[in-house]
Amino acid sequence: MKPEILAKYQDARVPRYTSYPTAPHFVPDFPAETYAAWLADTDPAAPLSLYLHIPFCAEMCWYCGCHTKITRRYEPIAAYARSLRQEIDLVAGRLPHGNPVTHVHFGGGTPTALSADDFSRTMEGLRARFRFAADTEVAVEIDPRTADPERIAALGTGGVTRASLGIQTFDEHVQATINRVQPYGLTRDVVEALRTAGVSALNADLLYGLPYQTARSCAETVDQVLTLEPSRLAVFGYAHVPWMKTHQRMIPENALPGPAERVAQFEAISDRLRQNGYVAVGLDHFAREDDPMAVALAERRLKRNFQGYTTDDAPVLLGLGASAIGALPQGYVQNAPDINGYKRSVDAGDLPTRRGRTLTEDDRLRRAVIERVMCDYRVDLAAMALSHGTGLSTFADALPALGVLEADGVITRDGGHVTVVEAYRPLVRSVAACFDRYLDQGARRHSMAV
Repeated sequence: MKPEILAKYQDARVPRYTSYPTAPHFVPDFPAETYAAWLADTDPAAPLSLYLHIPFCAEMCWYCGCHTKITRRYEPIAAYARSLRQEIDLVAGRLPHGNPVTHVHFGGGTPTALSADDFSRTMEGLRARFRFAADTEVAVEIDPRTADPERIAALGTGGVTRASLGIQTFDEHVQATINRVQPYGLTRDVVEALRTAGVSALNADLLYGLPYQTARSCAETVDQVLTLEPSRLAVFGYAHVPWMKTHQRMIPENALPGPAERVAQFEAISDRLRQNGYVAVGLDHFAREDDPMAVALAERRLKRNFQGYTTDDAPVLLGLGASAIGALPQGYVQNAPDINGYKRSVDAGDLPTRRGRTLTEDDRLRRAVIERVMCDYRVDLAAMALSHGTGLSTFADALPALGVLEADGVITRDGGHVTVVEAYRPLVRSVAACFDRYLDQGARRHSMAV
C-alpha cells in the first residue's frame, strides 16, 4: 500500500458494516407492535439464528466497545438471567411453531458471567421453546479469567459446539495498560478444559492498535496463540472512540500506534497466520482451510452479521437481552440498552423493543452490495441491481467516490464489476461506504477506516 494513499484514507470514519443501515441510523421509539407483527409473519420453515446478550463483566477492559455493566455481585446477574428466560418465552410465543434453529450465539459483556446453573437453565429454556437441529451450532464468547471448571462443564453438557476466547494480546505491558491481565498459562488451561468437556471448535479473538503494541509483539502473541490450535481467529483493530465509550479515556492516546504502524501490526499477524496454514477470510478473520468458514469463503457463501463474518445464512436473527439487535426480512429491531428498562418491559410481559428500522427496497439492495464487497472484495453491480428489479443508474450517487478510489488504485472497475485491489484490502470499508446513503448523517460515531 502506498504511504500517500494510506495517509489519504486513514482518518476517514466509516462503519464496520455488520448491518446496513448501521445501528446509528435505527429510529427511536420503534413500536414493539411492529416487531410482534414481523415475528408472527415469519415463514414457519425459515431457519432461525439466536443471539443472547449477557451485559455483565467483573471488571472493565479499557478498550471495550460493548454494552456492559461491571458488577462483582451475582444477584443482578441472576435477576437478569430470569428476565432473559422470560423474553425467550415472549418471543417464542409470537412465532409460528416449528422454525428450526441453526445457530445460537452468546455474546457480551461476558457470557461466562452466568453461573453454571443459569447457563444450563437458559439452554433448557431455548430447547423447550425452539426446535434445535442435530447440527445446530451453539457458540459462546468466553473470558478465560471467569471460566471456572463448573461453568466449563455446563458449556459441555449444554451442547456448546464452539467457544470464542477473548485473548486480545499476551504482551504483559499492553495487558496492564488496557486493564486486562490474562496470563498465557491461564488461557492454555481453559482451552484444555474446554476440549475435555467436548467443546472442540475454538476461536481466538485478537486486537491490534492497542497502546504500546508493536508489530513484533503482535507476532509473538500469534506464536503463543497457535500453540492453542484454534480453528478460527478474529483480528480486530482497536477502535478508539472515547466520545462514545468514556472509559476509553483511561487509555493513553500518545501510546496508540499510528495508521502505518497499525497496518504493520495487522500484516505481521496476517503473515504469521498464513505461514501456518490459515486462510484470510474477509477483512479481519482467519480460518483453517477445512473450517466451514474457509469453505464458505471459497464457495462465495460467506455472510456478515452483528458477530462479524459468519457461515450463518438464517434469514431471521432474533436478538435476546438488553441492547441485543435482531434482523428480520422486514428490518432491524433493538432492545432497550439499559438493563433496568429492559427488565421492566419483560417483567411486564412486553417485548423490550426500543429502536429499529424498516428496510426499503433500496436498503435491501445496498445491504446486499455492501455484504458482497465486505465478504468477496468484489461485486457485480449490474447483476445485483437486476436481481432487485432496477438498473445500474441506482448507484449514480456512488460513482464520484468510486472514481476517486479507482484513480488512487484502490479498486478496479470493468463495467458494473467493482474489485478491491489486493494491496488495498485494508481499505475495504471505505469502498463499501461508497454505497451507504446514510453515512454523512452519523460519521462521527464510527471508527477510523484503518
